[in-house]
Amino acid sequence: MVSRPSGMALCLCMSVFAAGPAWGMERNIYDLSLEKLSDLVVTDTKIAQSQETVTQKVELFYPEEFEQQTTYNRNIAELLKYTSGQFVNVLSRNDANWGSFGGLGPKYNGYLLDGLPIDSFVDSMSLDPWAFGQVEIHKGPASVMYSNYLTMDFAGNETPLTGITNFILKDRIDAPATRFMVGGGSYNTFASRLYHQDRKENLNYFIGAGYEQSDYTNYGTADSWLNIIKDPEYQKTRLYAKLTYLFDRDDHKLSVFAHHTQHTGDAGRPNRDFNHKYDTINAAYTNQMTDMVNLQVKTGYRNYDRRWAEDNSPANLGLRERDGVEQQIFPSDLTINVTHNGNSLLTVGVDSQVATYRSFAEVNGVRNIGTDVNAYSAGLFVQEKLVFGRWVLRGGGRFNYTNHSYDLFNGAAPSKRDNSWDTFLWSVGARFNMTPRVAFYGNAGSSFVAPSAKQLGGTLNASDAGVAGRNGQLPSLDLKPEKGIGSDLGLDLRPLDTLIIGIRGFYNQVDDAIVENAVSATPSQSRSINTGNAHSYGFELNVDHRFADYLRSFANFTYTATRVENPLDSDQDGADISFVPDYVANVGLTGRLPWGISLSPYLHCVGSYYDSTAKSTRRKFGPYQLLNIRAQKMIFKNADYALNAALDLNNLFDKRYEMPWQFRDPGFNAFGSLELTF
Repeated sequence: MVSRPSGMALCLCMSVFAAGPAWGMERNIYDLSLEKLSDLVVTDTKIAQSQETVTQKVELFYPEEFEQQTTYNRNIAELLKYTSGQFVNVLSRNDANWGSFGGLGPKYNGYLLDGLPIDSFVDSMSLDPWAFGQVEIHKGPASVMYSNYLTMDFAGNETPLTGITNFILKDRIDAPATRFMVGGGSYNTFASRLYHQDRKENLNYFIGAGYEQSDYTNYGTADSWLNIIKDPEYQKTRLYAKLTYLFDRDDHKLSVFAHHTQHTGDAGRPNRDFNHKYDTINAAYTNQMTDMVNLQVKTGYRNYDRRWAEDNSPANLGLRERDGVEQQIFPSDLTINVTHNGNSLLTVGVDSQVATYRSFAEVNGVRNIGTDVNAYSAGLFVQEKLVFGRWVLRGGGRFNYTNHSYDLFNGAAPSKRDNSWDTFLWSVGARFNMTPRVAFYGNAGSSFVAPSAKQLGGTLNASDAGVAGRNGQLPSLDLKPEKGIGSDLGLDLRPLDTLIIGIRGFYNQVDDAIVENAVSATPSQSRSINTGNAHSYGFELNVDHRFADYLRSFANFTYTATRVENPLDSDQDGADISFVPDYVANVGLTGRLPWGISLSPYLHCVGSYYDSTAKSTRRKFGPYQLLNIRAQKMIFKNADYALNAALDLNNLFDKRYEMPWQFRDPGFNAFGSLELTF
């Protein structure tokens, strides 16, 4: 079943999606999208498969659906904010998503770009969604065909224990098209975007660019460590392109994609400027070698270069130092699929990652290295999927080797300079298609995550604990790796041609879970810790209904309960897992108004959650409700050109709710745009 935004009877929220974009999308969002149930998906086995042969829950989205949402914090995680099973919590336009997935923290849902891993924190702030052809949310426990991502920053290494989100780039170009958008709004925001696609014989390509600047506004709580005293200005520039060469046929191709983002500005004080550069490259070769055998070879490059200034606040606002993080990751994957016995599929492959992570501080032009870590991983995986009539049975395993080399933590060589782990992971699943309108499914799988460089070394020295003005993460050198097991059960129903219902329950457990604990509000300090045993369980309910050709409704609701069990620490024992609300809900309608006008309100309802597993120091956030509205008007359209106007109204109730790390939503804001397509 294809679910849309989530909903709850307590907060009946109405939502109306606008008409599809003006540049000739083939699909009409006013249809119920029942055809998506029969569309092929690729995340399950890395090649196109019918959804009825996939044991895990897959939610499939196309670009025209995202065109109906407002641009809130310019983060691709927000494209999926209105789906069930996750909590998207982007702190600001300048900061990452600190949310949750499947009742666990933000690192338990693997992000992919065309099947290669990316960082769910950094890349979600960087990539431009105009490059996407479709997005698949592959729910359920870890797939053995995808490795952890060796990102050493933010919340640590990322694992697909509770799901995978695959952002799939456009590939084959059927017709030339050009889009140009210009707009402006609150906080003196100005933005423009350009996109062009075409095909020259066997060469398919698209190119794009975007620029946005804004004075922005105060996004910190009163008396917070952010201490924003002026408009925190920023500028963001994106450039990207993809070339795909089709050899003798469409299933024999070579492609290269490159994306660059430069994000500059300041955090609202004279000596709190920043300059971040992100580079993403994907290269892929695919060949359907025979009717039975498919070969894929993929490799990529991710470069994260973040630099920012620190002042002496609260003592004074003079420059203290210039800090930075440089990280490079090289993921690669080779996969062979063998089709047999009709729709059954054997998948085997190997993958690897090489990662470097270095943090530094510059004082009076002298650079001092804080943390210097190198990491490597290699995996061998195999999965068999058997299709027998109405039954689909799946089982797979992965052997993985991971090595971390620690040269420096906080400028000093640690006593333990090297660590490595050999792990075996498994994943099983089953699906029973009882009738074309009724299907049951269930899955289970395991995960393993080693502590990352930032979790071990932090961004501060141990002696900085409680020191005024020293905001950041304290070291935690005795962290242990964590092991997890996830499971789910679900039911998909289509009682009518115009009605889809889905129910999914999940249970996830992590031993020695590594969580980010807020240990001090002023100064703002956190520390990664092992919590003992952490588990979450809950359910999702999704409904999608088309009343008429111009009216569609949808609803989904997620309930989650979490608990930490640590009898050795009474302050953690019985606590809730950080960043997991007890519910997330939305309800909506999709309608088309006369005179070419359409409206798209989304009401997003979030329950209560905490920022720490330490009961003595944790803070509670929520509940809150957030209403965003997008209005569109087709000004002009003929066979060759179209001009469309749009107005985004964000946070219509002006809810200035608090978020972790002393952030807050700044309240109501607006953005208007004109888009020319031809």
